[in-house]
Amino acid sequence: MAGVSMKDIKLRIKSMESTKQITKAMEMVAASKLRKAQNRAIASRPYFETLYSTFTDIAGNIQDFSSPYTQKRDVKKSCYIVIAGDRGLAGGYNSNILKMVYAQMEGKDVCVLPIGKKAVEFFRLRKVPIVSEAYAEAADITIGDCFTMAKLLSKEFLKGEFDELILGYTNFVSMLSQTPATLPMLPLDSIGKSKKNNQIGLLTTYEPDPVSVFNAIIPEYLGGVIYGALAESVASEQAARRTAMDSATKNADQMIADLSLKFNRARQGAITQEITEIVAGSDQ
Repeated sequence: MAGVSMKDIKLRIKSMESTKQITKAMEMVAASKLRKAQNRAIASRPYFETLYSTFTDIAGNIQDFSSPYTQKRDVKKSCYIVIAGDRGLAGGYNSNILKMVYAQMEGKDVCVLPIGKKAVEFFRLRKVPIVSEAYAEAADITIGDCFTMAKLLSKEFLKGEFDELILGYTNFVSMLSQTPATLPMLPLDSIGKSKKNNQIGLLTTYEPDPVSVFNAIIPEYLGGVIYGALAESVASEQAARRTAMDSATKNADQMIADLSLKFNRARQGAITQEITEIVAGSDQ
């Protein structure tokens, strides 16, 4: 009986060592992808900051400025862009963002554009109308895809297919903290509220006219916001996966130590039993 018990423990130790190797490798891969995601987000910021300063300059310096992108409507239907991951094993990363957004959708007429396999599966299962499933692979989405997505949604907004556009993503705070968040994208209420209403006028000449330029760059800016949120979400996913795999590796180490202790005790008990049997046999 002792021999069988020792064999089982040995097999369990071997299994845990294999699991530990996998979780350690996944932790290292996640750390590498995290650095790339952070660098990608940082590198894209100057371009979109320039776009933002351009359209705030236009809206802030034109008297009686008006654009369909800034006009607030009665919200009859909302559209959500929701960014989640393609895989699990990332702690609460996927469930946190999906549950938060779904709770906000409750009682509203909505449609959704999901990014990532987990988001597509989540909303398909709950029969929420999906605008497109073309972005089911979050890892394969490029900045060009974000621009295409933004232009599609801007066109649908102008057509009146929905009255507000909201982005759901995960904000990367630190290696140990990632918080789900939602960001209103359309209409651009903040632009209208930030008007300077001064008499200086535009210092830059826009062709053919400032309003046309404003309306043309909004989809580009929205694409940049989506891209930035995607980079934040990917960084958050990799940070959450790294933390989860680090915890799993530590748990594996602890289990291996406990199993090794049990194995040594079982072996010591088997040896003691054999010695006792030998001594008992010699006394006869």
